[in-house]
Amino acid sequence: MTTMVAPAPIAVALDGADIGTVCTWASAVNGIVSTVKVGLEAYLRDGAEGVQRVRAAAPQCQLFLDLKLHDIPATVAGACRSVAHLAPDILTVHASGGPEMVKAAVDALPDTRIAAVTVLTSLNQAMLAQIGFSSSPLDAVVRLATIAVQAGATALVCSPQEVAQVRAAVGSQVALITPGVRPAGVGSDDQQRIATPEQALADGADLLVIGRPITAAVSPAQAAAEIAANLR
Repeated sequence: MTTMVAPAPIAVALDGADIGTVCTWASAVNGIVSTVKVGLEAYLRDGAEGVQRVRAAAPQCQLFLDLKLHDIPATVAGACRSVAHLAPDILTVHASGGPEMVKAAVDALPDTRIAAVTVLTSLNQAMLAQIGFSSSPLDAVVRLATIAVQAGATALVCSPQEVAQVRAAVGSQVALITPGVRPAGVGSDDQQRIATPEQALADGADLLVIGRPITAAVSPAQAAAEIAANLR
């Protein structure tokens, strides 16, 4: 009797140079991970057709459309409606757009999990101060997370360094998505606030966003499977 292994709680970031590469990666991790993530690079280049091709390449995975919408509420609501036909399982907006903007996204796509991005993992304390944030990354993340959840967001994006405190602030019903996740021994690239997959899950993350440690590997399928095995 064969034992079925559940897909790992990983969203593979498909940031490739062309749709063929993106779909190859998606197919490679299908069934190994729970989610594939299409971001701005791929969406702006390949559009809705590209998203549909990713879905076809990874039919066992959820679709995470990572557009990080940030505009006035009416515009964000319209943008959400414009991707409704793609039926994304997760769609990101920026929490810093304010509660009315987050609510507009939630109302426009009631069947999609709206994930509010708190503070990008590429920003550190010095960078936040440079753009006018007087608080620490942790304080800014928790404040934005609380506001977004009160506005109806059912998921949050934060770095693994803040996930435990965010979990304590918003409770168990909100899904926490953590980019900046890097296996031990892998370089940080342009990420600033990072942790290992095992540490992020232990601290309360529900979904780990991992890109280059998987997609830049000689065998993305093997790299994803090794990370998944370590999480089990």
